[in-house]
Amino acid sequence: MRKQQLSTLDIKCKLNQAGKNISLTSIHRICNDQGFARLPKRTEKERISYLEKSSEINRMPAERSHTIDFSMDENLGNETVGVLVFLSIIKEYGIDDVIKNSLYPETKDLPKLNSILAFLALKLVKNARYSNDSMWAHNRILGMFAGLNVLPKSTWFSTYSSATTRDQNITFIKAINAVFKKHGLLSGVFNIDFTAIPYYGNSKTLENNWAGKYDKCLQSFQASICQDSGSGLLCYGDATIRHENQNEVILDFVEIYQSDGLKLDFMIFDSKFTTIKNLGNMDRQGVKFITIQRRCKTVITKIDAIPKDEWKTVRIQKANDRDRIVRYAESTTTLQSYGDGDVRQIFIETKHEKPAIIITNDKERPVTDIVRKYSLRWSVENKISEQINFFHLNRNCSEIDIKVDFDLTMSMLANNLYRLLALKLKGYERKRPEELYENFITGKGVVQIKNDEIEVIINRRKRLPVLLTYMKNNNLKYDWIGNKSLKFIPNSN
Repeated sequence: MRKQQLSTLDIKCKLNQAGKNISLTSIHRICNDQGFARLPKRTEKERISYLEKSSEINRMPAERSHTIDFSMDENLGNETVGVLVFLSIIKEYGIDDVIKNSLYPETKDLPKLNSILAFLALKLVKNARYSNDSMWAHNRILGMFAGLNVLPKSTWFSTYSSATTRDQNITFIKAINAVFKKHGLLSGVFNIDFTAIPYYGNSKTLENNWAGKYDKCLQSFQASICQDSGSGLLCYGDATIRHENQNEVILDFVEIYQSDGLKLDFMIFDSKFTTIKNLGNMDRQGVKFITIQRRCKTVITKIDAIPKDEWKTVRIQKANDRDRIVRYAESTTTLQSYGDGDVRQIFIETKHEKPAIIITNDKERPVTDIVRKYSLRWSVENKISEQINFFHLNRNCSEIDIKVDFDLTMSMLANNLYRLLALKLKGYERKRPEELYENFITGKGVVQIKNDEIEVIINRRKRLPVLLTYMKNNNLKYDWIGNKSLKFIPNSN
């Protein structure tokens, strides 16, 4: 096949059609071992011409995606069989019912449950772009995850996201939060932050935003992500923010979260996230906040005037559970445009020249709790980094903010599925999606579809017993895969 000028990806597609499952890495290694150099860059037209000339195996078009009832006995093999473990998470928490009752669009061929699961399938296996359908066109396991023969093609994914709206995303997020609250997974303490999602095309509609990852301003979508500081679940996202309304994002979240009677205790955010006036609005709504006050000459003069005997020491537990002794002093102050009342000021000595200044409207909680809660704010920045790296949040292919907002919502849901899986696996509660993916989701296996159950036979690997322990007593039935149960077993060969 290489002699016929076929690329590594084209060779893999043809081998898949012939029932031979070989990874792209293995194909590349074999070609190198046999002395074949990399192919020169070619246009799509040139690549297709070589495909048409190859005579070993006729080119086979991918099937049209449709729902199936899984009534036939069948064996499937793939390197992504581990992704089926997320079906138990979806069913256990009733996320499938939330999707069915959502406002998202559906077609005659693909109901909304199958449609949303198709997006999730690609997110969970860290697919970089919806446009690269040659990577999943013949993947029966990913199709089975969504209750389909195979996943739809790239055009369908683009068309579907174009039909969604911001209101649909908000309604869906609220319903998911209600599920998490029912299972005791929302603490009421939230970290919120901005992130810039770059757009690499040429658009006159997008604004320039600061991107910390690139250390410069880029033409991008400005998005906010909110995380529960207790469970680590993402409970809010918005990719439709403009400069004119960015200061109101936190008030929008407060209104959306509390609209269904959910209790919001604490909001933790950076000093530039909103205005002093909005801090006053939050205080009048009974919402506690912790943020950093920006340094100015007046504040620096006040710090320098604090007597030495007013500085105290306290042992703080950091986010990594290690202790650290810090010196602090505190007072109260009034803020211009805040409204009636004052706020609590806590000065904390750091490695920098001047102390950090925390301000909060909580005047009763001990300093250790306040500092500990604010230190957890860095976890939302780590979560944003995971969204960018693992879920490829920065690889958008559209300049339409609604499509990017839907993609952000799907990324958040995929992230939460990984988080829920981590909570189920003993000893892996703090693992990141990347680690969970490498340890449990990748790896070859065989799926055997039988009368009343589907057996997922996974090749033996080091951490497989941890996964099998979780799935051992899982007898749930899944209506979108023929109302069958899933049984995970190790490969005995």
